[in-house]
Amino acid sequence: MIPSEVLDFLAHGVLAWPVWKIFLAGLVFTHITIAGVTIYLHRSQAHRALDLHPAIAHVFRAWLWMTTGMQTKEWAAIHRKHHAKCETTEDPHSPQTRGLRTVLFSGAELYMAEAENRETLEKYGHGTPDDWMERNVYSRFTWHGCGVMLVSDWILFGLGAGTVLWAIQMIWIPFFAAGFINGVGHFYGYRNYDCADASRNIVPWGILVGGEELHNNHHTFATSAKLSSKWYEFDIGWAYIRVLSALGLATVKKVAPFPSFATPRASLDAANLQAVIANRYDVMARYVKSQRRVLREEVARLKLDAADRRGRLRIAQVQRARTFMLRDVEQLSSRDRDRLVVALKHSDALRKLHEMRIELARVWERSSASREQLLGQLEDWCKRAEESGVRALHDLSQRIRSYA
Repeated sequence: MIPSEVLDFLAHGVLAWPVWKIFLAGLVFTHITIAGVTIYLHRSQAHRALDLHPAIAHVFRAWLWMTTGMQTKEWAAIHRKHHAKCETTEDPHSPQTRGLRTVLFSGAELYMAEAENRETLEKYGHGTPDDWMERNVYSRFTWHGCGVMLVSDWILFGLGAGTVLWAIQMIWIPFFAAGFINGVGHFYGYRNYDCADASRNIVPWGILVGGEELHNNHHTFATSAKLSSKWYEFDIGWAYIRVLSALGLATVKKVAPFPSFATPRASLDAANLQAVIANRYDVMARYVKSQRRVLREEVARLKLDAADRRGRLRIAQVQRARTFMLRDVEQLSSRDRDRLVVALKHSDALRKLHEMRIELARVWERSSASREQLLGQLEDWCKRAEESGVRALHDLSQRIRSYA
C-alpha cells in the first residue's frame, strides 16, 4: 500500500498550493517565457538592438530550452528570413500567402518545417551562440529541456496540476508568438506607419505578448529595442530592458528615431535632407493622416453637389476607393487600381495628393542618386507642393522643411 505522504506528494507536490496560486504561477512562468522570446531571441539575437550581460542571456537561453525547446540560431534565422522575404512565398509564416488560419493554428509546424532548411540557417543564422552549452546541450538535447520542466512542475505542484501547467507552458509560444503575432499581426489591427509589408499593431498596450503586439512599429524600425512609438502605446518588454539597463545588465544599441523640428528652411540643405530620410516613416505617416482629412473634406463637398444620381455615384466611387488611396499602388490588384483611377477623377485635391505621395516616396528610394540630386528632387517637390493650391500639401512641405 502506498503511504499517504507519497500520495499527498503526488497529488499536491512540494508546495501544496491552492488552485489560484498555481494559476498565478502559470501566468508568471509564461510571462517569463514571453520576456525571454522578445528580449533575448527577438530584440537581442535576431535584430542586435541590444546587448545582454552574458549571465542574463544564459538565464534566458536555459529557460527557453526548458519551456520551448527552441534553438537560438534557428529562431533568429527564421525570423530574419521573415523580414527579408516578408509577405512573399518565401516568407516562412505570412498569412498573406499561407492564410490566417494556417499561420494562427499551425505556426509551430511552419517554424519546424523552416528549421529543417539548412540554407536558411546558414544564410540567416550568423552571430548566434556557438559555445559548449549550445553544441552539447541545447542543440543536442532539444526537447529534453521540456522534460526537465515537466518533472519540475510535477515536483512543485503535483502530477495533475503540474501536467496541466506544463501543457499551458508548451502551447503558449506556439500559439501566441508563432501563431497570434505572426498571423493576426499581419492581418488585423492599426498601422502607424505605411511600411512595405502588411504588419499591424494589434493593440496599443503590449503586455500579453511582451510588446510584440506593436508589430507594425517593429517592422518599420526592425532594429529598434523599443517597440512603442506613440504616447498612448506601452511596450512592457522595453520597460524590462530599461530596468536591466539601469542595473548594468543590458546595453541598448539602437531605438527608432524620434523626429525633432526647427523653423522651416527657405531652402533645403544636406542636414535637412538627412533628417527627412531618417524620419521618412514619420513623413509618410503624416502624409496618410493628411490624405484621410482631405478625403473626408472631399466627400463632404461632393455630398453638397450630389443633386442627382450621377452625383451620388461619384460619392460612392470615392468612398469605395478610400482604402486604396491610403495604400501603396504596388500593393493593389489591377481591379483596385482601376477603381482608384476612377475615384481620383472626381477630386483634383485627392489626385494631387496621391500623385505627389508616390513622387515623394521615390525620392528616398533612388539609392543610386547623389546627395545633390536627392536634395534637388526634394526641393522641387516642396516647391510644387506649395504651389499646388492644396492646403494639405503646403503644410506637408513646411513640415519637411522643418525636420532637424
